[in-house]
Amino acid sequence: MALESGTQVSSHTTQGDERSNNKRLLGPILCWAVVFADIGTSVYYTPGILYGTEGITTMAGFFVFLTMSVFVLLTLKYAEVTHRFPQGGGVVTVAAQAINSWVGALGGMFILVDYFLTAAISCLSGILYFSVVVPSLGPFALWITIGVLVLLGILNWVGISESAKVSLVGAIVAFGSDLAILFTVFTHITFSEFISLFPKMFANHNLSAISILVGFSASFLAFSGLESISQLSPVMKTPRKKVAGLALLLVVLTIGITSPLLTMFSTLLLSPQVLNDPVLNAQVVSLLGGHFGSIALQTEVAISASALLVFASNTAIIGAYHVFMALSRMEFFPSFILQRNKLRGTPHFSIALATGIPIAVLLLVRGNINLLGDMYAFGLLGAFSLTCLGLDIVRYRERKEARRLAQTGEASNRIQNVESLLAQNGRQGSSDEIIERSGVELENVAMLATPARNWRTRLRELWYNIDFWLGVLTTFLVITAWTTNLVYKHLATLFGGTVAAIGMLIAFANYTIQKREGRLPVVTTGLEGRLPNSVLAVLTAQNGRNDTVIRQAISAADGRPIVFLYVGKPNMGRVPRLFEVYDPYLYDEQAKEYFGKAEHLAQKSKGPRRFVYRQEEPGSVAQVWQIVHPQDTIIAANLAPELKDVNPDRIRYEITPAGKVAHLLKRWE
Repeated sequence: MALESGTQVSSHTTQGDERSNNKRLLGPILCWAVVFADIGTSVYYTPGILYGTEGITTMAGFFVFLTMSVFVLLTLKYAEVTHRFPQGGGVVTVAAQAINSWVGALGGMFILVDYFLTAAISCLSGILYFSVVVPSLGPFALWITIGVLVLLGILNWVGISESAKVSLVGAIVAFGSDLAILFTVFTHITFSEFISLFPKMFANHNLSAISILVGFSASFLAFSGLESISQLSPVMKTPRKKVAGLALLLVVLTIGITSPLLTMFSTLLLSPQVLNDPVLNAQVVSLLGGHFGSIALQTEVAISASALLVFASNTAIIGAYHVFMALSRMEFFPSFILQRNKLRGTPHFSIALATGIPIAVLLLVRGNINLLGDMYAFGLLGAFSLTCLGLDIVRYRERKEARRLAQTGEASNRIQNVESLLAQNGRQGSSDEIIERSGVELENVAMLATPARNWRTRLRELWYNIDFWLGVLTTFLVITAWTTNLVYKHLATLFGGTVAAIGMLIAFANYTIQKREGRLPVVTTGLEGRLPNSVLAVLTAQNGRNDTVIRQAISAADGRPIVFLYVGKPNMGRVPRLFEVYDPYLYDEQAKEYFGKAEHLAQKSKGPRRFVYRQEEPGSVAQVWQIVHPQDTIIAANLAPELKDVNPDRIRYEITPAGKVAHLLKRWE
């Protein structure tokens, strides 16, 4: 094992593997397709649901226009989440790293509620759209929907995989159909008639602060699916910042052109008899095409919408069972959820849960799509809120560390470290490889800590500050929408709160069981800056002295901060699947075992502690050592000579009954 050393051959081999894998990853067009195939289907059921919401009716288009502005701000934050947390996981990862692991688990419960309702509402809506073509299916829509969900569960058990290329076809068909309807409507109404629709939206309505809040919060339903971009991080080409930015720009343009206008036209140009009918109001986009176009357009939209909505339902099932597996790997859920069947090698328990719960929801509401729409708000807006809050906290930590560096005069050293990391990775100008696991971008810290050197740096720093405060505003608006729904959407609060509470109880029970067994679940963190007077405990995959190092570190710390660093085996170039949360630590059972033991023992000392995971590569320990500035670095004695870039003042060896360890002591200025 070589902690610090490496050869040119292995470096080139790794770069070659990365280039090969990069060809199988998603660029901006395919990322747009996956997101739009999810979010773009919301327009098929949103107009009818909003029209049926008390106090909204004909103002549905206005509220979608209003919420669109916050949606644009949200896309800025989600693009950044995708870049800062390349392991994926969305709200689960962001909340766990920014706040703590239990909040990450709560975020997981929120996104599961969202996925359950997406699977139910999309599949039911798909069947209702198909009943436009085959009306005799209408009375049996609920049971057909349940049958389709069972079929999707079986297909996932067999091993069906999500395909970005299939999503691209679906997204193009959906966007093309939306444009065809809009073109048809605009050829049948004059410009003055179009303008007259805006005052018509507010006819017989008295806008108040409460009605605006209720309409604003309910209209987020039109933008459900945005969270899927953060699930694509592990399969996204680099630089992720650019790819995610371009993909979400396309999402904003395509959704901005279609969703508000289709909602407005559907709720204003169709007859009240259609909009008040419990079945027909779930088919309004297709009926709009037929009303202004031809039966051919109506049929095409009905068939394509039906297929895309069922596809979106399957995407939600896949997303849900991957979240189940991620929470199980984080050891919040029992390990049986990870079990795979011997016949197909698929996770049958997590698939069964991801399919069975939406079926139970459909039976609970008896196939009432408006009730499903009311229930939607809890998980969706809860996940948005935690993601936004988590990102704000990460950005604040960057600014705080930059102020500390500027005050202590250490900024020049941080810049040198950043430039060194960029050079090591051979990616000058890209910060994809110099982001801490907590999401903190070291390049931003270095930029903020030093005076602007040229106009480009000044502009970048200006945008960073503007973006920070826009992010705070976005968080405020999203949390306002969520709390409004908590008060006014009683069914959503009851259902979502119950599911989240059950999930958290299961997580707590699993935590208690593992605590009794002498180990605790640990979610790794990042390192924003120094931990003065701390102890660094280096644990490795090939070291038989890890237990000794843990105990000696806790003893030597005596209440001081401890950083437990585990250096795991390198990733052998495995490419993650769509929607998979691919954090190498979660797949390293040995690392989780040792961190669990360390947490169990360290809790008794009550000292602050961090758990940091790195894969074995040249300089992996030295990078952490340079950031932390530990007073004492403890490692198995036989590995101490391999720490080439660690420069202690002296080394003290200690012989214990369980083996020999080395203390690398350093007095920092």
